[in-house]
Amino acid sequence: MTRDYFAEMYVAGLLADAGWNIYFPRRDKGFDFVVTKQHGSEVIVRPVQVKGLYPTAAKGDREPYGYQGDLSLVHPEMVLALVFFRPGATDGTPQHIAYMPHGQIRSRSRGGYRCVPAVLRSGVISPRRDFSIYFDVAGLAALALPTWASGIPNSAESNAERIG
Repeated sequence: MTRDYFAEMYVAGLLADAGWNIYFPRRDKGFDFVVTKQHGSEVIVRPVQVKGLYPTAAKGDREPYGYQGDLSLVHPEMVLALVFFRPGATDGTPQHIAYMPHGQIRSRSRGGYRCVPAVLRSGVISPRRDFSIYFDVAGLAALALPTWASGIPNSAESNAERIG
């Protein structure tokens, strides 16, 4: 059984803990929710789409690994939150969360979208080298950067310093 609503609420809770305001739509016809945050004199607005990734215990190694499929809506300022659960896990705790900007989501020639920032090896999910800045605490901090939409935030170290 896929627990997508759990993944959505988990990500919303982390965003709220990080100071973002969460707005849920009356009807879910695209984005799962919208987040806002005051940053200086500006208000940052990011639509969020959450995808839970639940590999089975029998799933083999995958390089790269992530989301491939349809997205009902896309937006230049969006966040595609990929919630990576351990293969076969039943405890409900994600192994990683990748907060991916629109600039890292690729359209596929045969339709749909592809965003594969991770590697799955021997049951362990890890960020690919060039994508580690989008994972977990560093990725959450990157959401408030002005370069978010382009998908080219500054280094993870400077993200934490700038966002505090």
